[in-house]
Amino acid sequence: MSSLSQSFIRNKFADYYKQNSASILPPSSLERREFGFLLLEKRAMLRHKSFMDIESLRSSLATIVPSDVYYSSAYYERPEEEMKEKGWLGADLVFDIDADHIQTPCATVHDFWVCTGCGASGRGLSPQKCPACGGIKFKEKTWPCEVCLEAAKAEAIKLVDVLIEDFGFSSEVLIVAFSGHRGYHVHVESEVVRGLDSLARKEIVDYVMGIGLEAEFHGLRKSAIPDRRVSGPDLNDHGWRGRVAKGTYDFLLTASKEELMKTGLKSMHINSILNHREALLKSWKQKGPWGVVKGISPETWKKIAQYGVEKQSVKIDSVVTPDINRLIRLSNSLHGKTGLKKIELPFTDIEDFDPLKSAVAFKEGEVTVFISEAPQFRMEDEIYGPFEGQKVELPTAAALMLLCKGVAKVVQ
Repeated sequence: MSSLSQSFIRNKFADYYKQNSASILPPSSLERREFGFLLLEKRAMLRHKSFMDIESLRSSLATIVPSDVYYSSAYYERPEEEMKEKGWLGADLVFDIDADHIQTPCATVHDFWVCTGCGASGRGLSPQKCPACGGIKFKEKTWPCEVCLEAAKAEAIKLVDVLIEDFGFSSEVLIVAFSGHRGYHVHVESEVVRGLDSLARKEIVDYVMGIGLEAEFHGLRKSAIPDRRVSGPDLNDHGWRGRVAKGTYDFLLTASKEELMKTGLKSMHINSILNHREALLKSWKQKGPWGVVKGISPETWKKIAQYGVEKQSVKIDSVVTPDINRLIRLSNSLHGKTGLKKIELPFTDIEDFDPLKSAVAFKEGEVTVFISEAPQFRMEDEIYGPFEGQKVELPTAAALMLLCKGVAKVVQ
């Protein structure tokens, strides 16, 4: 990145932290948290910092001007000490939902990766191993497009539903926030979860994601009713029984012919499902769809129900939640990959939340940039791009997105 572009980003971030100091709100028990700052210039992490009051934190942000600001999900006796000496007192239960963990059709359009070992590249999610050299380290460029953001929002809504309906958490202990990039964070701040160890948190992850869940152990079985081969869970059942039912119901009503073929269904059964969707829609009044389509074997129903499980499972980052020392992005701070803000919101508002409007930090000014390559994207109500080898004058928020992504540079 050119020094001019880096200076532009730093100046804008500095302006934000000076002019919007009051918007930086402290996490609960501020003095017990560790803070970390990712530095703009060196891309190095400055860790093991603590603050006794919010004014000290705000002052540090305006002075350091970090790319990204984090605080610990954990509470410590001595936050500034090295990890072994901190004195762990407990931690919030945190979940990270990111479009990186969700298969979206647009990924091959706007995301790409480069192998740091040999320079091989490709579009979409990076592979586990480089197809050219077998390396496992990649540089990735991902974009917060509307399809990806909607997919992440849908997962956040599912997660909140599981936490409230299945775990019984009150909405008062939940914090839901847009991450500032391509996803959402959900925190549970409660004494009930604070002392859980990593293993217990991993069990929660497995439940939320439906790991190892078999539909046959949640109400799907051979039927005792003469004209039915199987019976299954009901929409009104609690926990994963009800979720298996709902997921199966949704799958049968929305799956394409190609998706139905993947279950191993015969053509006659697929056509029957497609032709009887109205009957399927009404079927839950008669204990579900399990007997609507005749001739489907119990084994095939198991496969269909597993697709239902997949629809109901929540795509979270499975590494984040079990980590009892995790650093989490500070609310209302800027995201170094986009220039957007992390924003907390009432979970009742998430359905209508538009991050490409509400999370925009810079509303004024324009800047001229040279863009090497960028896909089409929206910022507020305007659509920009696609761009390739172009010099363009853009509003500050749109230009900053491209500069933070490393695909543009400021020109005079």
